[in-house]
Amino acid sequence: MFETNLIGLGLAVGSSAFIGSSFIIKKKGLQRAGASGSRASSGGYGYLQEPLWWIGMFTMVIGEFANFVAYMYAPAVLVTPLGALSIIVSAILAHFLLREKLRKLGILGCVLCIVGSTIIVLHAPGEHNISSVDQIWDLATQPAFLLYIASAVAVVLVLVLYCEPRYGQTNIMVYIGVCSIIGSVTVMSIKAVGIAIKLTLEGYSQVAHFQSWIFAMVSASCIITQLIYLNKLGLYTGFRHI
Repeated sequence: MFETNLIGLGLAVGSSAFIGSSFIIKKKGLQRAGASGSRASSGGYGYLQEPLWWIGMFTMVIGEFANFVAYMYAPAVLVTPLGALSIIVSAILAHFLLREKLRKLGILGCVLCIVGSTIIVLHAPGEHNISSVDQIWDLATQPAFLLYIASAVAVVLVLVLYCEPRYGQTNIMVYIGVCSIIGSVTVMSIKAVGIAIKLTLEGYSQVAHFQSWIFAMVSASCIITQLIYLNKLGLYTGFRHI
C-alpha cells in the first residue's frame, strides 16, 4: 500500500508541474489570439489557430494523464490536494514570464496551499479494496450522492445560463465556480475510470460493465466543460483591475 501511494504521490506532483506550466503557456497563446481576433472570454475560438495554445494544451494533456494514472495507485484524498501545487507553479511562472506581480496576499495563498496540501496528504486515510466497478456504481447511486450531483448540475446551469451572460466579464467567481463544481465531479468520475482500468489490467475486465462507460462519458464531458471555462478564465477582463 505504501509503495503504491508513493507512486501516486510522485505522479500527482509531476502532474501539478505540467498542469501549472500549461496554464501559463496557454495564456500566452490566448493573449496572442486575442490580439488578432475575438477573445475567448467573449465567446471566440480563434485560439484554436494559435500554435502556442496547442503546446500548452499538449502540456496539460501530459499532466492530466499523469494525474489520471495517479488515481489508479493512490486514494483520491491524497492525489486531489496535490493539485493545489499547480497553483504554486503557475504563480511563479506568471511572475517571471507574464510579469504578473505576486503580491503579499498571493504569497499567503501559495503558502496556505502548501500547508493545506501537506496536512491532508499526511493524514490521508487508506483506500478500500474494490473488486468491481459495480461497487463504485452502488456508492454513486446512493441518495446522498445523487442529491449532491443534482445540486452541482443545478448550480452550474444557473452559472452558465444566467450568471455568465450578465456577470461573466466582471465577476471572476462565475468561471471559477463552474470549473470548481465541475471539477469535483471530474475527480470522482476519473477515480472510477482509473479503478476500472486498473482492475482490467490485473485480469478482471470491466469493459463489459456499462457503468465503466458511463463513468468515462461523465469524465469526458466534465473535462471538456472545464477546458472551455478555463480558457475563458485565462483572459478574464477583470484581472487588470485586481
